[in-house]
Amino acid sequence: MRQPLVMGNWKLNGTKASVEALVKALIEPAAKADGVEVAVCPPVIFLGLVEKLAEGSRIQYGAQNADVHTQGAFTGENSPVMLKEFGCKYALVGHSERRTLHAETDDVVAAKFEAIQKAELIPVLCIGETLSQFEANETNAVVDAQLKAVIDRCGIAAIANAVIAYEPVWAIGTGKTATPEIAQAVHAHIRAYLAGFDADVAAKVQILYGGSVTGATAADLFGQPDIDGGLVGGASLKPDDFAQIIAGAKR
Repeated sequence: MRQPLVMGNWKLNGTKASVEALVKALIEPAAKADGVEVAVCPPVIFLGLVEKLAEGSRIQYGAQNADVHTQGAFTGENSPVMLKEFGCKYALVGHSERRTLHAETDDVVAAKFEAIQKAELIPVLCIGETLSQFEANETNAVVDAQLKAVIDRCGIAAIANAVIAYEPVWAIGTGKTATPEIAQAVHAHIRAYLAGFDADVAAKVQILYGGSVTGATAADLFGQPDIDGGLVGGASLKPDDFAQIIAGAKR
């Protein structure tokens, strides 16, 4: 049985004071969430603070981005090896905001995925379609292509040591959420697509849903057979809301 995972993506938000308050507020909900893994992805500048605050708790953490290089003349980039040194377990890769705002192609995402795994971090591969693609019934083709780029570079076995996050771009930060039925249908398709390469990998990989998840929608979404938790944006910055989402993942 796949373990549920609820991960907060704080994006470019936070201060020293707010990060401290947020992590401290999440320690108890994470401790009470038997069978659910709780993780947060703060801005990289706060990783050292989160490392200190989360010590001894059940809270895991990761980075929002990682570079393909581990060191050298790459000003402003985040080495996956350095992220590992700060205790990160995860690194997001392929988030729609990176794909659109920073022009990261499927090939770039695949290269970053590979670098993250080589540093012994777990990549959280974000995939999903835009509103126009959704309305054109291109969802399955889009997510297939995004997955295929990684499989072509790293092999299907690499997916066994990764997390997939399906995030319909039209539902990120918009307040719109795919219905549990729509989300489940895409998650089932993703798992079936992966099964075409390796059924065992497909059965075991965690697939998260992301896109305006709230405490009110979490239980119905996470109750679907192929949805293994969530990658949560805005609500992860609100301790009470995030705690409710965590509780919604318990099985």
